[in-house]
Amino acid sequence: MKIENTKAQMRKGVLEFCILSVLKDNDAYVAEILGTLKDAKLLVVEGTIYPLLTRLKNAGLLNYRWEESTSGPPRKYYGLTETGKLFLKELDTTWNELRNAVNIVTNHTEIHSAQEKHKEDE
Repeated sequence: MKIENTKAQMRKGVLEFCILSVLKDNDAYVAEILGTLKDAKLLVVEGTIYPLLTRLKNAGLLNYRWEESTSGPPRKYYGLTETGKLFLKELDTTWNELRNAVNIVTNHTEIHSAQEKHKEDE
């Protein structure tokens, strides 16, 4: 089993949540969304993001508008719909619960390992 495959799957599992989060406060076009995700080390490419944006739009979570650009062709700006805002709020709650659960399990494992080591040292 390759670690890179597992890491990629973990990233993909949270990508929709991250895209919605990027759009929480402001509309953005694809290059801005990609830049934010890349800055966060989510390593997303254009071929990955377009299908996700389309799926989120088709689900009624995103809308878009075209805006003229002074430096090239018009840009498609994505934003959250009201349904998208509610969906994001629910995902945020779920993420916090999941993060807490994972922290408990992984910290418990570390604590358990330290306790076992301490017993061995006695």
